[in-house]
Amino acid sequence: MTTPEAEQGDVAGAARSTSDGAAARPEERLERAVRAAEQALIEYEIAVETFRVEVENFSRLHQQRLGPLYARLEELEAQIAEATAARTGDPDDLRRADEARARLMPIPGVEELLDGWMDGEGLFPEAAAMLTDQPVRPPQRVRPSEEARRLYRELARKAHPDLAQREEERKRREEFITRVNAAYARGDETELRELAAEWAAGPVPAEREPSPSEELYARLEWLAQRKELLTMLAKELEDSAIASMLRLAPDDPDRLLEEIAEQLRADVTAREAELATLLGQG
Repeated sequence: MTTPEAEQGDVAGAARSTSDGAAARPEERLERAVRAAEQALIEYEIAVETFRVEVENFSRLHQQRLGPLYARLEELEAQIAEATAARTGDPDDLRRADEARARLMPIPGVEELLDGWMDGEGLFPEAAAMLTDQPVRPPQRVRPSEEARRLYRELARKAHPDLAQREEERKRREEFITRVNAAYARGDETELRELAAEWAAGPVPAEREPSPSEELYARLEWLAQRKELLTMLAKELEDSAIASMLRLAPDDPDRLLEEIAEQLRADVTAREAELATLLGQG
């Protein structure tokens, strides 16, 4: 199998041979520029994908740990508004109570929106269990392990679709990288190792054929456009609320979530006491 490192070595060897013998082809410098741009783009894609997985997994963990607490607070707010309206009979209090309850009413498609934490009738059993301190499935890791990261980077560099020169080879690589990305998102080291063995045993990609200058320039233009799209994606990730939270504690996100959960639990306790007082005065 021809790896990016081997390809770069081939280019360097070709450069030496041409300097020692015949004059260099006009396209040779352009070819080297394309190879370098390809490798730079692949490394950038790896970095963006790694960051995306971290943000996505932290977002999932945020929902798992804090979602039920937020839901409980919203329910208490609605009950407090209703109890206040029942005591005062004030039209503004009644309106606020109706609005608070309306925000909690089931809506079509809520299960998809809340990613499995609530259906159209209320909390799923797992979310309800978290509110009552019952055992639940452990939340997903915030980030894949270092070994999973290493395996992912190695596979992405070897099998990246941008290294293909034929459409058939590109499709094979795209299908393979899709499986690699899915395994990496799960942090599945075993599957990543199996995929590495599968790739090593696969067909050897054809060597890159010399391309006309026009095609090389078009290739550079495509690489630049791809880099621009990735830059936009990276900025969207960096500007997200979840990424901002993750930056507060990149080395210990679990502790950050626990601190937020402690504050939310204190808020729940305060709201429950407030509700009990209102109901006791009714």
